[in-house]
Amino acid sequence: MTGLVLKLAPRERILINGAVIENGNRRGRLNIVTPGANILRLRDALHPDEADTPVRRVCYIAQLALSGDAPPAEARQQLLRGIEQLSQVLTDGDSAAQLNAASLAVMELQFYQALKALRTLLPREDRLFAVTPK
Repeated sequence: MTGLVLKLAPRERILINGAVIENGNRRGRLNIVTPGANILRLRDALHPDEADTPVRRVCYIAQLALSGDAPPAEARQQLLRGIEQLSQVLTDGDSAAQLNAASLAVMELQFYQALKALRTLLPREDRLFAVTPK
């Protein structure tokens, strides 16, 4: 069987196409066979208060698109603008590759893939802010 396989911890919650689903008391496994389903593990979700850095803000927009809380066309425009702004600062090769992957995913309205690429930049951003004088 092809598709996405989710292995869930007991009581873990996920968001699938806007519906919150909670696993039971034991480990579980779901096979998502529908292509293009919008899926977000709630343990990975950013709280609005956590969207306090440039990369986190862009990730949060992708998350809103995934959850259905932002219209895809509006999210697409905001994400592309945010990715462009990030590309002006994060100019190393790896960051550029991740931003390019995110941009291509956004162009195809693949918000999960965009979020996945953008999340790889979070540790780099954390390191940059750690060394930046206040």
